[in-house]
Amino acid sequence: MSSTPLAPQNRRRRPAGEVVLGVDTHRDAHVGAVLSVTGAVLATGEFPATAAGYRDLLKWAKKLGAVRRAGVEGTGSYGASLSRYLLTQGIDVFDVNWMDRADRRRRGKSDPLDAQNAARAVLSGRASARAKAGDGPVQIARMYKLTKVSAVKARTQAINQLKAVLVAADPALREELAGLGNAELFRACARFAEVSGQEEGGEESVLQATRIALGLLARRIGQLSEQIRDVDARLTRLVECHAPQLLDVVGIGPDTAVALLITVGDNPERLDSEASFAALCGVSPVERSSGRRQFRRLNRGGDRQANAALHRIVFTRLRVDPRTQDYYERRIKEGKTRREIVRCLRGCSASLGRFP
Repeated sequence: MSSTPLAPQNRRRRPAGEVVLGVDTHRDAHVGAVLSVTGAVLATGEFPATAAGYRDLLKWAKKLGAVRRAGVEGTGSYGASLSRYLLTQGIDVFDVNWMDRADRRRRGKSDPLDAQNAARAVLSGRASARAKAGDGPVQIARMYKLTKVSAVKARTQAINQLKAVLVAADPALREELAGLGNAELFRACARFAEVSGQEEGGEESVLQATRIALGLLARRIGQLSEQIRDVDARLTRLVECHAPQLLDVVGIGPDTAVALLITVGDNPERLDSEASFAALCGVSPVERSSGRRQFRRLNRGGDRQANAALHRIVFTRLRVDPRTQDYYERRIKEGKTRREIVRCLRGCSASLGRFP
C-alpha cells in the first residue's frame, strides 16, 4: 500500500533545512504531516500500519527535508511500533497525548489536522516527553506485568464468586467447610470437581450443582495462582539480571522494582535529571504561590503506578529502616505533619537511594 496524499495543495518544494514529522496513529493506518521549522505545512499523507508502511512514511518525510524530530500520538498503544522504528532510525520521538482543545474547537478535527498538531506540539516544546524505546528487558517486564495484573484480577473475582456460592449453599455443606483457611478451603472444594466428574447420569440436585460449581471455581483459582507464581519468578529473574542494584535498596522488592523500571523505560537517558524522574512519578512539588503566600501543592500528575511504588517504599522504610525513622522523628519535632513528611520521603525515594 502506498502513501495516499491527503492535502496536495499543501505540498511545496523541498526545503533546505530541517523538517518536523507529526503522526496521528490508528489501528490500521497512520496519517503523517510534515512541517517546516517555521510551522508551514509541507505535505500530509496516509500510510498503512505495517513495517513497509513505516519505511514508506519515513522515506516520504525525508524527501521534504532532514527529519530529526517526530511527534507521535499514542506511543504506548497504536503508535508503539512506529515509535520503535523511528527511534532505531536515529529520530527523537516525542509522545503527544493532549491536543490543543481551543485549536480543535476553532479549526475542527480530522486526522491530517491531528498530525499537524502533533508536529506543532514538538515545534513549540509542548510535547517534551520522549517516547520509550520498548525494545529491551523493560518491554519484557511490561508484558509479564500485564499478564500478572490480569491473572490477579481474575483470581480475586473467582475467590469472591466461590465465597458467594458458599454463602447460599446447603447448611450441611457450609458446616463441612466452616473454619477452613483459604488454602484448605480451595483444596477441599477442588476435590468436589474430581468426585463430581466421576458421576454418570441421574438427575442433578442443587447440592450436586453447588459442589460442582465450588470445585470448578477452586480449580480456576489454583490455575491462576500457578500462573501468578510463574510470572513472579520470571519478573524476579529479570530484575536480578538487568537491575540488581534496585534490590539492594531497603524497601524495594521485585514488584516495586518492576514498576519503576516500566516507568523509566528501556531508554532512561530520555530523563534529563532526577527532578524529571520525580515529575514523571508525580512526586515533584508544584509551585502555587501568590503574593506573600509561598505554597507548594501535591503533584497529581505523573505515572500513578510508579507513584504507588514509591509510596510502598516509603512506608516499608518507615517500618524497618532506622535512618528513615530518625528523619521522621526529626521532622515531627520541627512541626511537620505526617502527610508532609511522607510527601518529602516520596520525593527522596525518586532518587532511588538518596534517602535522608
